[in-house]
Amino acid sequence: MSGLPAYREPVAQDTAQQPPRVPATPARTLLPSILPALFIGVLASLLLLLVEGAAEQLQDVLWQTLPDALGVGRYSVLWMMVVLTMTGVLVGLVVWKVPGHAGPDPATMGLDARVLPPVVLPGLLVATALMLAGGPSLGPENPIIAVNVAVVFWLGHRLRPQVPGEGWVVLAEAATIGALFGTPVAAALLISEAMAGRQTKGPLWDSVFTPLVAAGAGAMTTTLVDHPSFDMHLPPFGQPGWGDLLAAMVVASAGAVLGMCGVYAFPYVHAAFARLRHPMLILPAGGVVLGLLAALGGHLTLFKGLDEAAELAADPDGWTAGQFATMTVVKMAALVVAATSGFRGGRIFPAVFVGSALGLTAHALVPGVHPAVGVATGVLGVLLAITRQGWVSLFVAAVLVASPSIIALLCIATLPAWLLVTGRPQMQLRADGTSVR
Repeated sequence: MSGLPAYREPVAQDTAQQPPRVPATPARTLLPSILPALFIGVLASLLLLLVEGAAEQLQDVLWQTLPDALGVGRYSVLWMMVVLTMTGVLVGLVVWKVPGHAGPDPATMGLDARVLPPVVLPGLLVATALMLAGGPSLGPENPIIAVNVAVVFWLGHRLRPQVPGEGWVVLAEAATIGALFGTPVAAALLISEAMAGRQTKGPLWDSVFTPLVAAGAGAMTTTLVDHPSFDMHLPPFGQPGWGDLLAAMVVASAGAVLGMCGVYAFPYVHAAFARLRHPMLILPAGGVVLGLLAALGGHLTLFKGLDEAAELAADPDGWTAGQFATMTVVKMAALVVAATSGFRGGRIFPAVFVGSALGLTAHALVPGVHPAVGVATGVLGVLLAITRQGWVSLFVAAVLVASPSIIALLCIATLPAWLLVTGRPQMQLRADGTSVR
């Protein structure tokens, strides 16, 4: 036989030189980074708790002490209009007069914060505390991440200038996210997702080790001091059935569509406020619009929304489908208005309220939709549209419901919702006012 049998024929080999495999980072290289990461985690958490604590004290004065002293209903239409308008005036004064002008336009900011100069930070902190206390529908996440990134970058650059600046930024972001959610898991998921498109050196866990330490320290500090909980104490959910699967996919898709409505409206509402040109016109106008929305949706549509969502979830049958739907739409509108009119804040926590109210609307319309399924998948869909962070959206939706069996439903419900949002504009603008894609 002149040739080898087919199964013994030589196979062409790839002669291109393969890049050498990068070895895992030795423990002795990782160990020196633990102490700075722990310090950053504690610092990020304490700064968050300080701002939120100050805002809560001011909130009690604005929404309890003052109206009681004046004999006005705490959440009467008149008082909501007054407080929200005055909040716009005060934040407008900070943006106008305080050095640094409270940072860049918040509509252009996301979770991946840019490094701000130190002069910006005092005004940004004051504007954030005023916003949290006054009732606009935003959370603390974006400005707090920005402040922590700037502080950690400034300290790190002076104390350990040999460390690349990006390393300090990643540590500060991870620490703050861990502190915000009370667990390092959210930070680990977010960092892993961010690194998916990058060329990492060595195993992924070597890259996330130090950020995970910072996130763990931030989460533990928040947990020990403030005892946060995302569990909404919804009725227990057992084993899922076919009806639950259908409901999960429909509600998640509806949440994604609702979120995309807000996303598409975002640049137009921003442009409308921008025509006023001056912060002392833009922010008070935003406050007036938010007051009108609060009059329509009720006081539960105020503030960042996490406590208010828990109040809704505590009594899933306490409101009609129409009331739930009204709160859903009003909160989404309030989120868009607050984020485009110059109030400093983030969009994750109010999105949780929007998704929760949407899920409870589905339960009120179709009692066969379990409240836990409705809330979790509603939050999932809205967050996917607003954040485009798949892992974080799944995580937040899952922790709202203390039931491991919900996770499989969420993973499947993610598929149609993601197809509705991927490749489309995001709820974040470029400097020229166009949407980020």
